[in-house]
Amino acid sequence: MKSFEVYFDKYMSTLCEKNPDPSHDISHVRRVVAIAKKLATSENADVKIVVPAAYLHDCVYISKDDKRRKQASQISADKALELLTEWEYPTEYIPAIQHCISAHSFSANIQTESIEARVVQDADRLDAMGAIGIYRCLAFSGVVKRPLYAPDDPYCEDRDPDDSKYTLDHFFTKLLHLQERLNTESAKQEGTIRLQTMRMYLGALKKELV
Repeated sequence: MKSFEVYFDKYMSTLCEKNPDPSHDISHVRRVVAIAKKLATSENADVKIVVPAAYLHDCVYISKDDKRRKQASQISADKALELLTEWEYPTEYIPAIQHCISAHSFSANIQTESIEARVVQDADRLDAMGAIGIYRCLAFSGVVKRPLYAPDDPYCEDRDPDDSKYTLDHFFTKLLHLQERLNTESAKQEGTIRLQTMRMYLGALKKELV
């Protein structure tokens, strides 16, 4: 596996160097891989499936504000097939790896059909939570030049949240709901901690915006 990881990491490092979004850089990829390995151990998932899928889950970069966003995970799954075939990865694992990649995305809304897919999905979602999730959310807002919050109603108390307009709204449309969409017990334990971190941050921010 380690010999193949060299290919995975090198490809993703090169791809991320061209990627203008720091919230989806090589550090994000490596964190997802590290979380996925830990979850795979706890949940008895096959690392020969989990590790390639975690590395290649975004092997074609498509911005979150791109019209193709809902197809992004399938596009990456198709690219992974091409890459894994080129690298002569054992063919018996490739369909399962493709499923993990296709199903990992929040926006794709594809049902996970294996413990490996659930592990990869959880790993990617955990990296969107907690302190690092806050960091990534703000980093992406800088890339797309999105206002941090709605001045008249930052916390969506009298309006529906719209994260296409305001950064803070993304917590209410997605980030605060990720905990309830985690699959594995191991991820749920970590997610509880990360959710509390985000809630503490939002509480502190609310006091400063009064």
